Amino acid sequence: MLIISACLAGEICRYSGDGFDNYPELRRLVESGRALPVCPEVLGGAPVPRDPCEIKGGDGFDVLDGRARVYTNHGEDKTDVFLAGAGSVLAAARRCGAKAAVLKERSPSCGSGLIYDGSFSGKKVPGCGCTAAMLIRAGLEVCSEENYRQKICLPEK
Repeated sequence: MLIISACLAGEICRYSGDGFDNYPELRRLVESGRALPVCPEVLGGAPVPRDPCEIKGGDGFDVLDGRARVYTNHGEDKTDVFLAGAGSVLAAARRCGAKAAVLKERSPSCGSGLIYDGSFSGKKVPGCGCTAAMLIRAGLEVCSEENYRQKICLPEK
């Protein structure tokens, strides 16, 4: 079983009020019951649509350790939403026995290699989001929609 960012399976849950239709292989994994779609931000209580958020002061590991925070583009602190969502995803992963996750790159929740730098300028920096960090610390293999074919074995049919 895999955890997959729900937006990658086409669910309407992104901050912008949409999802992605260009990952049919990931959608098929969900439809066949081999993957569980999750949106950490929605699970943490965020609405759809919502203001964009970025991590200021580090990455998801720093947020978990209290050294960084997650803010909206209007300066509202949403760290608690992101931490609650990450915890919900980890609990779901444990319930379904997931060993790996395919998460949306550059997201402050789901990014696994790159996130935005917290300035809302579009600049990307190495790092991961809050949910990715929590799953990694729990021992799950985490990758993105950009590299999952090279990094994980997809569940058999």
